[in-house]
Amino acid sequence: MQQECYDRAAYLCSRSEKSAGNISKKLLEWGLNPDDTESVIKKLISDKFIDDERFARSYVKDKFRFNKWGRIKIAYQLKAEKVSGSIIAQAMEEIEDEVYLETLSKLLLDKNKTIKSANPYEQRAKLLRFAQSRGFEPELIHSAIDRMES
Repeated sequence: MQQECYDRAAYLCSRSEKSAGNISKKLLEWGLNPDDTESVIKKLISDKFIDDERFARSYVKDKFRFNKWGRIKIAYQLKAEKVSGSIIAQAMEEIEDEVYLETLSKLLLDKNKTIKSANPYEQRAKLLRFAQSRGFEPELIHSAIDRMES
C-alpha cells in the first residue's frame, strides 16, 4: 500500500509542482495512515519529487504573471498549502517592485474603464475593493489610485 501510494504521488509530482502539504492531504485521502504518510513524504522529498521552495517560487511567479494576484492573496494561498513562512517570504522576493506596481496600475486603469458610478467616491471605493480582492496592499492601492486620478 505504501509503495503504491508513493508511486501515485511521484506520478502526480512529476506532472506538476506540488507542495508537501498538498501531497500529504492526498495520501491521507487514499487511506494511508499518518505515520506512513510522513515516511512517503520524506522519500518524495529525498527523491526530489517534492521541493516546497521550488513549488513556492513557481506558484508566486504563475499567480502573479497569469492571474495578476497581489502578494497578500498569494501568501494566503501558500499558507493554505502548508508552505512555511520563511519559504513564502523568500519566494515573494521573485516579484520585482517595479513590475508589481506597474501591474497594479494597469489593473486599476482597465477596471476604471468598466466601472459605472454616480460619483468619484463611489468610483474610488469600487476600485479599492477590486484591487483588495486581488490581494494588493491597501497603501499601494491608494497611492496607485491617487496617481491615476491626477
